[in-house]
Parts: sequence; structure tokens; C-alpha cells
Amino acid sequence: MNKIVFTGGGSAGHVTPNLALMAKLRAKGWRAEYIGSRDGIEKQIIASSGIPYHAISSGKLRRYFDLKNIKDPFRVLLGVGQAYRLLRRIKPDIVFSKGGFVSVPVVVGAWLNRIPVIIHESDLTPGLANKLSVPFAAKVCTTFPETTRHLPPGKAVSIGLPIREELLQGSKSKGLNICHFSGEKPVLLVMGGSLGAQRINEAVRAALPELLERFQVVHICGKGQLNSELERRHGYRQFEFIQEELPHILAMADVVVSRAGATSIFEFLSLSKPMLLIPLTRGQSRGDQIMNAESFERQGYAAVLPEEQLTPERLVLDVSQLYAHREQVQARMPKQAGRASAEAAVRLIEETAAKA
Repeated sequence: MNKIVFTGGGSAGHVTPNLALMAKLRAKGWRAEYIGSRDGIEKQIIASSGIPYHAISSGKLRRYFDLKNIKDPFRVLLGVGQAYRLLRRIKPDIVFSKGGFVSVPVVVGAWLNRIPVIIHESDLTPGLANKLSVPFAAKVCTTFPETTRHLPPGKAVSIGLPIREELLQGSKSKGLNICHFSGEKPVLLVMGGSLGAQRINEAVRAALPELLERFQVVHICGKGQLNSELERRHGYRQFEFIQEELPHILAMADVVVSRAGATSIFEFLSLSKPMLLIPLTRGQSRGDQIMNAESFERQGYAAVLPEEQLTPERLVLDVSQLYAHREQVQARMPKQAGRASAEAAVRLIEETAAKA
């Protein structure tokens, strides 16, 4: 039986694409295990998958001055030792890394054990963890075609982003029932994300009177961001987060307002959802969401509203224009993108493991 170890963490976007690949590989008879951090979000997500989970030490590798920079390199070294011993015991045929700082010790541990590694980079330019991991990898999969120019020739393979099969199987009618919506108006889905959700939440709620004239609004606003005063507003539903019901909510949505994290926007793309992207500013991130959003805008998949220009009035205008041109946007979107990406990743995993 073939074995694979997955790693990646720090955010849901570093974990959920792994779930898509796990399902396909397990259906082919592979055994999968996961290495992550002790208290990261990856542990919560993998817990419900039935995949054996192993926790190791990890440290954040910061580009800025912080006293934790003194301790964290030792945590990374400890993690390398722990990953090395784990992999020596598990004896996988291959390691697949989705990035995040916990992945670095695992990638190095695999290299020390002469186990081939495939990395997947979600964003348009590689993050620091993946930059450190690239020299130890056999192949680096990219989500955006433009990313290949930032990587060594011969290693980069552009495949897109693997999408969980269950996301593609939602029911519009179930989504409407969950939100107690009618089918009389189109549905606007707002996903603020966990980072910087407050600014989007404030603009959406200030714009609600105008938005509700045109749309029914389902608002995933983030932990602790519910507004009790709006609970009974007709045509408006708010959730801190959604998990099992997400495929149905996505199936119901006609247009989406979102940040520009790579995993989320490629999930919308796979479902042919026109999107208005409000990327995190450079002050809130390394600028990867801005580049992701610009790429989607160039390809005609999305409209972009910089946060610096976000007002309730501009939000209503841009969402209305996007809805008016939704058919043209959808016509430019590739069909079955998520399924094709997952299949391409599985083929690459099989080929690389067979050569080892």
C-alpha cells in the first residue's frame, strides 16, 4: 500500500486543498497521515477527516524584528528532529506540503530521509515558508501560471488549486432553506474572512438598506462579529462561520464579496461565481492578496475594490455592476477547474512516488 504524509497549516487555506487530495488518493488505496502543529487550525480541520494526525514543534519565521525571533529558530530545529523521526517511522512514499511555517521542518525532515517532496504554492508569489522549502522539493505546484517565473526551471508545474469535491455538490434550494430566503431576489454572499473582516462588515451593514432593495444578503462575518440588532432584518442572514452548510450557501449565491485569499477565490472560480474582491492591504499582509486579485481582474474573473476606496456607496455600486455583467464574467471562467487541478496533483504525486 502506498503511503503519503501531508503537511501545511497556519490558516484554513493551507489545509483544505489537502483534503481534496486525501479523498482522491484514499479512493485509490493510498494511506494518508498528517503532520501539523500542536494547536494550529490544521489540527481542528483534520480531526474530522479520520486521518492520523501527528503534532510537532514549529516557529514562525518573521521578516521583521520580534523578540520571538530568538526562540523560534530553536523550535524549528526541534520540529525538524521530530519530523525526521516521525517520517522514519511512518516510511511514506512521498510528502505533500501545502505551506505554512509548520511545513518547513517536515519538508527538511523528508529530505533528510530521502523521501520525495511536492510543494503546492497557493499565492501568486511564494510565501517565506515555501521559499525556504523549495530547495528540498522535487516539484513545486503553482496555482497561478505567473508563479512559475519565481521558481527554479524544471521544478515548477502550474496545476491550479485542488478543490474539495463536496464544495461542487451544493444545493441551491438547501441554501435558500438554510437562510430562509425566497427565490425572488438574487443572493449576495459576503465573506469577510478572519483577518480584517471588520472593515468589510461595517461597510456591508451600512449599505444594507440599498443592498436589500436588490439582493438577499448572506453574511459570513467572522468570530465575534455578529450584530444582534440585525438578526430579524428581512432578507439578511449572518453567521460567524459556516462549515457543513458551505456547499449549499455557495450554490445559492449569485455574486460574492470576499477577501482575495487564493483558496477562497479559486473555490469561487470553480463554481463560476462572479466576485468582487477586497484584498488585504499591504499594511495588513505581504501584498499577496493584492496580486491575487489583480491576476483575477486581468483574466476577467473578478472586479477589485481596494480597501482604501471602500465605502458603503462604492460597495453598492460595484456589486450592482458586477451582477449586471455576471453572464459575461461567467463565460470567461474555466469549467471544472477544481476537479482538473486535483486530478493533475494526484497524477504528479503518483509519478513522483514511482520514480523514488
